Amino acid sequence: MLEGIRVTEKLHWPEQESTNKSLLSPGEKLIIDCEDDVSHLASGILKDIFTTGTSSYNVLLQSKEEKKSQLHKPSSPARHRRHRKPGRSPGSPRGKEQNPRKIKAPGPLDDGSCCCLSKQPSVFVSNPLPGHVRFSSSFAVSGSSLTPKPKPKAKGHYLSALAKPKQPPPVPKNFEKGDDPARKLCILTAIKPTNLDREKAKFFKAEFAYDPQFEYANPTVPAVLAKHGQASDRFLKQSVNIMERTLQRYGSYENFEQATGGCLLSKTRIWSHVRKYMTKEGCLGEIVVHLTEDLLSRASMTVVNGCPTLTINVSTAREHWLEGMLRHEIGTHYFRGINNLQQPWSNWTGRKKYGLRPNNPTEEGLASIHSVLFRKDPLLWRAALLYYTVYQASQMSFSQLFQDVGKFVKDPNTRWDYCVRAKRGWTDTSQPGCFNKDQVYLDGILQILRYRDSIDFHLLTTLGKVSFEDVERLKTLAVTENLRVPHFLQDNERYMEQLQKIMDVNELTDKELQDLIY
Repeated sequence: MLEGIRVTEKLHWPEQESTNKSLLSPGEKLIIDCEDDVSHLASGILKDIFTTGTSSYNVLLQSKEEKKSQLHKPSSPARHRRHRKPGRSPGSPRGKEQNPRKIKAPGPLDDGSCCCLSKQPSVFVSNPLPGHVRFSSSFAVSGSSLTPKPKPKAKGHYLSALAKPKQPPPVPKNFEKGDDPARKLCILTAIKPTNLDREKAKFFKAEFAYDPQFEYANPTVPAVLAKHGQASDRFLKQSVNIMERTLQRYGSYENFEQATGGCLLSKTRIWSHVRKYMTKEGCLGEIVVHLTEDLLSRASMTVVNGCPTLTINVSTAREHWLEGMLRHEIGTHYFRGINNLQQPWSNWTGRKKYGLRPNNPTEEGLASIHSVLFRKDPLLWRAALLYYTVYQASQMSFSQLFQDVGKFVKDPNTRWDYCVRAKRGWTDTSQPGCFNKDQVYLDGILQILRYRDSIDFHLLTTLGKVSFEDVERLKTLAVTENLRVPHFLQDNERYMEQLQKIMDVNELTDKELQDLIY
C-alpha cells in the first residue's frame, strides 16, 4: 500500500558553504541609525558568530518610529531652485514635489532578500541607488555605492550625513541552540561533503545502485564521528506508526501537505506574516529576516553580522505552516536564547558549575511541538521520518537506505536529500553508519509529551537553554525579572489542550510513553 507514494517536500543543500559569506558586502553596506533598535537587550547580545547570507546585496533600512517615509521624484536641481517656495509644511521636508509616492510594505525582492522589520514599514532599495532619490531624516545611510549626492544647504529636513549607528552589545556564543556552539559548528561544517553534486550524478547514473564516496574539506576526528554515529531504536515503532497513519489518512504526503499546509506563499505574504507575528510577540525591530531557497532546513535562527537573523526557506513556506515555523524559531529558540543570557548558567562555565544536562533533546523537542501547535491535523511526519532514516542508515549502506526509504518517499531527489542527511560525515557509504542529530526531534517531542502534566512550560522558557529535567532545581537560582514568554504560552489551559490533541492525532497514549520513558 505504501509503494508509489509521492513526497514533494524538498531539502536544499547550498551550492556554496554559506557560513563563509557575509550578509552585506563592503561595497554595498547599508546601515540604519534609528531609535528603535535592540540596544535594550542584555549585555553581550550581538556578537558575530557566523554568517549565513547568500544574496549579492541585502537591504537593512528601517524607518523612524511615529514617522512615515516617502520617496520623491524631484525635478532637476536648477529647476528646483527656481521654483522653490519659501514656506514648507512640517510634514514635507523638501516642499511640494511632483508625483509623491507612498512607500509600500515589504514586497518581493531578488533571491536571497533580507530586511530588518521595524515598527514602521521597511524600505527596500536595490543597488545602485539612483542619485535623485531623497529620503526623510529618518535614515542614516553609509556605503560607497549607496551614498546620496550632497544637496545645497537650505532650511528643512535633509538626509543626515553619514552618521555612524549605535553599535549594539555583542551576542555571546551561548545565544545559539547548542551547549557549546563553537565546537558544534565545527562538526556541522566538517560533515558536509565537498563532492556532493558529483556523487549524486554518479548515483543517479547507476540507477541508485552505487554507494557514494564522500570527500570532506576537514574530516572529523574518528572519535567525534563515533560519538554521533550511534543511532537509537527506542522510538522506531512510533516513527513508523506516525508515517503510516499519515499515508492512511491522506493517501500521500503531497495530499497531506496541500490539505493542512495550504499554498506556498509569495515573498510579499511571507514578509506580512512575519511582521504580524513579531508584532504579536513584541520583538519587531530585533530580528533581521532573510529569505532564501539555499537552505537545508525550513528555517534557522542564527547571528549574522552581529544581529539575530531568521533565515526562511521560501520553497517550504506554506500558508498554514508558516506561523508554526515562527513559533519554532522565534517563540522557542530566540526567546529561550535571550532569556538564557540573563541566567547564571549563560556560558559554558556556568553550565558546568550548576551541573546542567544538555539542552537537547528538550530544545528541539519543544520547538518541534510548537511547529505543529494549533495545526488542524498536527501529525509529526517530519520528525518521524528523520528519526527512522537515521536508524536505518546505521544498519544499511547508502543504496540500501535509499531503497528502504522508498516505502514512504517516492521522489528520488527528496530521498537523496534525506539519505545524505543521515549519512553525512561518512566517507565510504557502502558501510552501515549514520550521523544521529536528526533523531533529536522526535526524541525530544515524546519525552516532553510523556511528562507534559508535570512540566512548567512557562519556567522552561524563562530559564533559558535548559532541559525540562533541570527546571525544578534551577527555579530558585534563576533570575526572574525582564524575561520573555511567547504569547501562545500565556493561556496555559489552551496550550495543554493542544498537547493532548497532538497525542490524540498521532495515536500516542500515556501508557505507551510511560512504558518507553521512565
